[in-house]
Amino acid sequence: MLKLRNRNGAAPSAPAPPFEGHGPEGAERATFAAGCFWGVEAALRQINGVLATAVGYTGGHVPYPTYERVGRGSTGHAEAVEVWFDPAQVSYAQLLETFWRIHNPTTRNRQRFDFGSQYRSAIFYHGAAQQEAAIASRDAEQQTRRRRIVTQITPASAFYRAEEYHQHYFEKHGRPRHAATIR
Repeated sequence: MLKLRNRNGAAPSAPAPPFEGHGPEGAERATFAAGCFWGVEAALRQINGVLATAVGYTGGHVPYPTYERVGRGSTGHAEAVEVWFDPAQVSYAQLLETFWRIHNPTTRNRQRFDFGSQYRSAIFYHGAAQQEAAIASRDAEQQTRRRRIVTQITPASAFYRAEEYHQHYFEKHGRPRHAATIR
């Protein structure tokens, strides 16, 4: 049996889950990819009813991806944000409205100055209700745009929490001018 090791020779450990258990009591989960996860997380954290967020990697084929590997484009992962929200305060439909507003869903594998499949636009749904809401939201948003929306709508898969220095990045390091496009 082949056992993979990282550069320092230690066996890879499981990434820390984004939250203890299954998230805050009574909360629901949503996962979005819309370019660099720093700006996406910052925009979503501003919404009343968003209880917790984590940036990470999802939608790929390599276990335990790192920022460097994802950045090389060899893992298939998207930079994404996992959101836990209180549905009594904010609806999934409202989160989708923000998702469409903070990025350009008509550019494939690109957001502003960031290029590569890790910056793709994607909604990773958690259950049939989210899938239906995401499709309906996309179809409604398409009516407001000339160019075709290329956002992937796909079932949520393993979410790997990004390295700690990426979490709440703008709160720690300040906010650059080009992180998220609000329209």
